[in-house]
Amino acid sequence: MRQQDVDAVADIEKRAYPFPWTPGIFRDCLRAGHQCWVLDAGDRLMGYAVLSTGAGEAHLLNICIAPEYQGRGHGRRLLRRMVDLARWHGAQRIFLEVRPSNPRAYALYQDEGFNEIGQRPNYYPAEKGREDAIVMARELL
Repeated sequence: MRQQDVDAVADIEKRAYPFPWTPGIFRDCLRAGHQCWVLDAGDRLMGYAVLSTGAGEAHLLNICIAPEYQGRGHGRRLLRRMVDLARWHGAQRIFLEVRPSNPRAYALYQDEGFNEIGQRPNYYPAEKGREDAIVMARELL
């Protein structure tokens, strides 16, 4: 991901999530040196992911495939790339949060070797207040 991708990334985010990240959050992630990647289809972005690494751990902060490209394996492909990047950066484990109201994502993460390790109460904004997050992790030994 580059600065010039931020508007397209933010557009995907807005179409995919009811409470999207702002363009400023993506710019901050780039400035912070996080691993920010896009998945493109030539002239159009299909998705993106943001990974933070440090202290032997990685945290998948965001991963999203544009609604019109979902259900075709692109999310799995991008997730596997993020796991590979985490390993490359020396991470021994990778963490992520997922909404309980997103069973497709939860199933993908389980299928890719992530295990539920806890919850973060009131983590996500939701229609009626807040929603807990399921915390998942995968060992990268």
